[in-house]
Amino acid sequence: MVNLEFFNPEDLSELNYALDENQLRFTAAVEQALHNIRDRKDHDAFPVTILEDERPVGFFVLDFGEDKLDLTDNNRSVLIRSLSINPETQGKGIGKTAMIKVDDFVRENFKDCDEIVLAVNQKNESAYHIYLKAGYFYEGKTRIGRSGPQYLMYKKL
Repeated sequence: MVNLEFFNPEDLSELNYALDENQLRFTAAVEQALHNIRDRKDHDAFPVTILEDERPVGFFVLDFGEDKLDLTDNNRSVLIRSLSINPETQGKGIGKTAMIKVDDFVRENFKDCDEIVLAVNQKNESAYHIYLKAGYFYEGKTRIGRSGPQYLMYKKL
């Protein structure tokens, strides 16, 4: 069973998995994402652990900072960034399930939030299709990210 919880430093040893070079083109490793939050002294970013049967197997950040406004005009939105799943557990639907469950997680923990936004690299076709299956919409908006063009996607809560 897949569940989400706020990141606990005790999870780091299991979340310190290695992503291959291709995956690192599209997302940050967990350590890097945590480092980015600390560097920005960002109190608007919340790391989240993805658990499968109570074992940490994935990670992402809910970012309420100004970066989200590159994707939406909605101040009540949150940006999902740095999503990754342990390569040993990829292909089991964990990422898709987590992206479906994030709706309730956000509703429960951030009552004022009414939209989730994200950017996915156009070359990352598997992630793009996972987001579509999880109920995210793409309406033709794009931007240039660090690894090329990205689809801007959203889900209303």
